Amino acid sequence: HALTLCLKANHRHTGALLYQAENAIDAEQYDDANELLDKIVAINPKHPAAWAYRSIIAGLKNDQRHATEYRAAALSTWNENPLVDHLIGKKLSQKYRFTEGAAHQQQALAFDNAFLPARVQLAQDFLRLGKEDEGWKLGEAASKADAYDVHVFNLMQLRDALAKYTTLENDSFIVRMEAKEAAIYGDAVLDLLRRAKRDLCAKYGLELKDRITVEIFPEPNDFAVRTFGMPGAAGYLGVCFGKVITANSPASQKDHPSNWQAVLWHEFCHVVTLEKTHNRMPRWLSEGISVYEERQAHPTWGQRMTAKSRTRILNGLTTPIRELSGAFLRPESPADLNFAYFQSSLVVEYFIERYGIDALKKVLDDLATGLPIDPALERHLAPLDQLDEEFREYAAQMARELAPNLDWEKYDLSAIRDDDDPDRLVRWVADHPNSLQGLTVLAVQHIEKREFAEAKKPLAKLIELYPEQVGDDCPYELLAAIHKELKETADERRVLEQYAARTDSAVPSLLRLVELQSTAADWPAAHETVRQLLSINPLLPQTQRARAATAEQLNDSSDALTALEAMLLMEPDDPAELHFRLAKLLHQQNDPRAKSHVLQALEAAPRYRDAQKLLLKIVRERKE
Repeated sequence: HALTLCLKANHRHTGALLYQAENAIDAEQYDDANELLDKIVAINPKHPAAWAYRSIIAGLKNDQRHATEYRAAALSTWNENPLVDHLIGKKLSQKYRFTEGAAHQQQALAFDNAFLPARVQLAQDFLRLGKEDEGWKLGEAASKADAYDVHVFNLMQLRDALAKYTTLENDSFIVRMEAKEAAIYGDAVLDLLRRAKRDLCAKYGLELKDRITVEIFPEPNDFAVRTFGMPGAAGYLGVCFGKVITANSPASQKDHPSNWQAVLWHEFCHVVTLEKTHNRMPRWLSEGISVYEERQAHPTWGQRMTAKSRTRILNGLTTPIRELSGAFLRPESPADLNFAYFQSSLVVEYFIERYGIDALKKVLDDLATGLPIDPALERHLAPLDQLDEEFREYAAQMARELAPNLDWEKYDLSAIRDDDDPDRLVRWVADHPNSLQGLTVLAVQHIEKREFAEAKKPLAKLIELYPEQVGDDCPYELLAAIHKELKETADERRVLEQYAARTDSAVPSLLRLVELQSTAADWPAAHETVRQLLSINPLLPQTQRARAATAEQLNDSSDALTALEAMLLMEPDDPAELHFRLAKLLHQQNDPRAKSHVLQALEAAPRYRDAQKLLLKIVRERKE
């Protein structure tokens, strides 16, 4: 709004026009950006930033002749202006072209070695390219030049934090994690990444030669500084720069952690597509493939059709394919951004189902050569207008197939809800037996009145009509809670198992489910639920406690040891018991560490009779 007022007052305000052009470049609307730059050049034919932005657009289109020509025009009034190459490089890096961006920052520093913005940007470029020695060296030099620069200060604070991390390595990955977290689930991270590399590289035909760096942060601000250069960037679970992945750990997400395995699978898919295209792909396609591959990897991962996305699609609110990257730029709400991810994944799914995975791989190959996305799609799939039309029908059909027997109509039930007659809503639902709104309102009304037996029927009907509903007003959670209240244990477990098959992040429900399965001594089922909990938050003591119990019952000594060792790192209330259980397991394997753990058990609880007996047994056996 302020920008509009500025240009209304002065339509020749070059700063405002340049800001609009930058936004258009960010949204990959390059023709619109060039029109705005034309206006600036008409006002000032030698405006260095305008020509620098023209060079950026040409470079992004792989038109190196014009990129060089426009850069020269930007330098025409001052042939060693460091700002020109800094602007070009910074924007290229924002487009994930870090190698090219770094080269421009190096040129800016060749013009003026004291130009701090280029030094800071180059440090970040090197860090995102995995060139850590060079990156931290530049950051240190920038700090000496200006210790009060906010970006530099944040970078140095991050370096100090990372120095305390544990590094896990194999032939394919370098993983950095907080020490305790590395001990608890670092091996699981490496295993997940190994499987992702095996499956996704084979699927997309990529031979990945370089090792990939993965950094997992328990502090959100450390993640934000490593990823964006500044603290306070909320809403991101992970980011991939090509050869470097950064991610928030479950510890950073408090009570509602996302599935860390799904996050890393998503981000490694970015590694594959960015490496395959040499970082030359639009954001919507990169995000779309990653979300699509989440869904392919696990039945509970990734975004799926919801009531809200169904409404958007059937109301014709999908974004044209050529404009999809803009939907990520400045969404009006988190829901808009969420839908941009989902629509992009649906476009990819449509491409693969309609034209095949090989056609999509050919598009990626063309992007790697520098061909823009629109002609690449038209070359291997179909004209863009045809793709848009076909996709709209594809998406609409998928939306119509979501709970097809459900009545999705929005009714005005205010008068009925406020009526003194409690049976009026019951009669209305009887006349509209498949109404999502009516069944939900009726169930909630019964629950509020503690009429639990009566609430079961509408909730069961909702699950029957719309089994995929796991978001707001989730009927599975409500129905399970009612069964628990009524002490209907078998029914509660049945509902929770149905829910577990459809959710990747419902920790409280999964903890309750594993409790019920353990009580029933159904250890194989409990083991599967524990696996699901570990994929969400392995840092919960309850999760590791359930893991240890199920592993012990299934005679899986290795898993039990891992769980008990993890629990010891979580400041347990009864360390003596954990040390004793560890000692027992290790003693069964003739592991000499058993004595150390039984002694630690007795140190915490000197009168622990079972530990005393085990210690005597260990000492006696050693003498023999």
